Amino acid sequence: MARAILFDSTQCIGCRQCEQACSEGKHLHYDDKIAAEEKTSAHKLTAIRTYGERYSRKLCMHCLDPACVSVCPVAALQKTAAGPVVYLPERCMGCRYCMVSCVFGVPTYEWNSRLPYMRKCDLCADRAPKNEPTRCAEACPTGATTFGDRDQLIAEARRRLAENPESYYPRIYGIEEAGGTSVLILSAVPFEQIGYPVNVEKTALPQYTWAALKHIPDVVVMGTVLLGGIHWLTHRKEEVARKEGRP
Repeated sequence: MARAILFDSTQCIGCRQCEQACSEGKHLHYDDKIAAEEKTSAHKLTAIRTYGERYSRKLCMHCLDPACVSVCPVAALQKTAAGPVVYLPERCMGCRYCMVSCVFGVPTYEWNSRLPYMRKCDLCADRAPKNEPTRCAEACPTGATTFGDRDQLIAEARRRLAENPESYYPRIYGIEEAGGTSVLILSAVPFEQIGYPVNVEKTALPQYTWAALKHIPDVVVMGTVLLGGIHWLTHRKEEVARKEGRP
């Protein structure tokens, strides 16, 4: 059963209790200065963002087929059956390919650490075996962030859209973006107005990777033949010149 988050921005009051609960659960320092930072970082894995009287959240979207996982050469990032994309720091070699590949700009890096690692939300993967909600969902006082089975959350989001069409922009963000994500979002306005990228491909990005990689054997064979031909011609010319007594 794939787990997910539904964030209903129409119910968010910007209290930032989700931020504090996340930081405390991950043993990260949290104070008023950090609360004022409306961006994710190595010391802040989720962030409330203010857009006039509206709020949104930034956190790892936990794509169903994550680009970050596909590009990691040492399998330091892995997608679990329960939904979270988890990070294994003991495997990480610091290449930061994950940061480049993420269309949502989520992975961050401990630039100021002597032994830096990548950091991001892991959907409270430590709670998954006990079927407990994420810390952010548990702390939310208004129900703006809820946690549960992805299919059930999609059904709930559709119910809200159908029952209160005047309150919502008529789409669920995360059903199709990047092939689908484990974070689903509802909004009263178009998603770009509260900070979410809307030019994201609907196809899972790793599928483009494999579409390119499947041609690599052909390229290797053709390249080998070409280089072999050049090598043969070069040495053939040298051999002819030697037989003719030319330098």
